[in-house]
Amino acid sequence: MTTLNGDTLTPIAIYNRLKGKKKFLLESSLKHEGNGRYSFIGMNPYLEYKAVDDQITIYYKEHVQREQGIPLQLLKKFLPELRAHLPFPFYGGGVGYIGYDAIRQHEKIGDVVNDSLNIPDIHLMFYQDVIVFDHLSQTVSIILLNLNQTRTEAELEQTTETLQIALFTGDKEDQKTNAAKMDFKPTRSKEDFMKMVESAKKHIQQGDIFQVVLSQALEGEATDEPFQFYRKLRNANPSPYMFYIDFEDYILLGASPESLIKTKGKELTTNPIAGTRKRGETVTEDKQLEQELLADEKELAEHKMLVDLSRNDVGRVCEAGTITISKYMEIERYQHVMHIVSEVKGQLKQTLSSVDALISCLPAGTVSGAPKIRAMQIINELEKRKRGVYAGAVGYINVNGDIDFALAIRSLVIKDGKAILQTGAGIVYDSNPEKEYEETMNKAKSLLEVSRNDLVNR
Repeated sequence: MTTLNGDTLTPIAIYNRLKGKKKFLLESSLKHEGNGRYSFIGMNPYLEYKAVDDQITIYYKEHVQREQGIPLQLLKKFLPELRAHLPFPFYGGGVGYIGYDAIRQHEKIGDVVNDSLNIPDIHLMFYQDVIVFDHLSQTVSIILLNLNQTRTEAELEQTTETLQIALFTGDKEDQKTNAAKMDFKPTRSKEDFMKMVESAKKHIQQGDIFQVVLSQALEGEATDEPFQFYRKLRNANPSPYMFYIDFEDYILLGASPESLIKTKGKELTTNPIAGTRKRGETVTEDKQLEQELLADEKELAEHKMLVDLSRNDVGRVCEAGTITISKYMEIERYQHVMHIVSEVKGQLKQTLSSVDALISCLPAGTVSGAPKIRAMQIINELEKRKRGVYAGAVGYINVNGDIDFALAIRSLVIKDGKAILQTGAGIVYDSNPEKEYEETMNKAKSLLEVSRNDLVNR
C-alpha cells in the first residue's frame, strides 16, 4: 500500500483520471453519521461473476467457465480470502449487485413474466487494484493485491508508479459540465397502479398478507454522459450509499438511503426504513410533517412490522440472544423526503458466512412485505415484470469476508440508450391508492429533478 497527500484531489477527479475498463466509484455522504470517511475507486477487474436464473458464468484470466446451480451458494467458492489488516472497510474484492430476482433460486415466487432490461440477476466484478480516498486525513491510498497470482513485485511497483502519475497529472475535472436531460415516463398509468393497489388490499382483507410493497418503473431516454448525471445526483441528494458502476454493457448508478446488510467480523447490522413524508418548504412545515409522520398509525404499524421482519431475517443466521434494536423509529432527512429508520444488530453464527447472512436478508421486507414469501408471490402476480436491480442489493464483498450492501433503491440502470428507475410504496389494509401512487413519485423525485436539470455544479 502506498499512501499519498490527496488534498488537491477529489473522488470525482480520481475516477476521471484513472484509465481502465469497468470502473467503479463507491461513496458515502459526510452528512450521515458513521459514514462518509472513505470513497473507493477501482478498475480492470480480474474476475467477473454473472448469473441469470440458475445459469452462472465466470470470466477469469481470458477463460470463460459456466456452472449451473444456486448462484449465491456457488459464489462462496469463488470469493478470494485475504486478511491484509488494513484500516479500511474495503480494500479489494467483489463490487456489484444482487438483483431482487436472485431470490427466485431460493423461494418459489412465480414465473418470470417480462424482462425489459435483460441484465444479469447477479453481477459482481472482483478487483485487486483499489484507490481509497480518506476524506478525514485528505490522503489517497493505492492498494494493489495479487489475488490472481500473476504479477511480480516489479510489476506491482510499476503499476503503483503508473497510478501515481495518472492521479496527479491527469486532466483537470470540469467545474461545470453539461449533461443531457432525461424525461421519464411511468411504464403503467396512474389508474393501473391504483388498480394494482386495490388488488393488493383484497389479498390483505382475505388474510393472505399483512403488507406488500408494490412498485412501478419509469423509463426515459438515457443521457449521453451518465457519469455527469451521477455527479448531479450526488450533489443534489447526498446519501449514505452513493455508487457508480460501469459494467461496460450497462451502467448502474444511485444514491440509496438504506443499508440492507453490513458485517464486520461476526457483527451483522441492518437498518429497515419504512414510513415516508415529503420534505417541507420551510423549517416549520418540515417539523409539522415529521410530527404528522410519527403520529400516522398506518406508517407506524408498517414500520414496526418491518422491524419484526428484519429481526426474523437476522435471527435465522445469528446466535440466539444476540439480537438487539440499536436504533428505533428515528427520523432521517434527505433532499426530498424524510423516513422513519431503525437499526437491528446481531452476532453471526460461527458456522455461517457473510454471504449466508446476505441470503437470509434478501430481499428486504421494506421492499417486499409480510409474510415475505407470500408478498413476493403477489408482487410477481401484480407487477408482471422482473424487478432487476431494484429492491436487491448493491455494494461490496471485501477480501476479508466483510460485506456492505445498500438496498438498491433510488437507483438508475442505463442500457442501450434507455434509463430505468423504479420506486415502491407499502400497501396495508387501509391504504389510499392515490396517496400510494404519490409516494412512489415522491421517492423518484431525487432522480427525476436531477434528470431535468442540465448543469453540474461543483
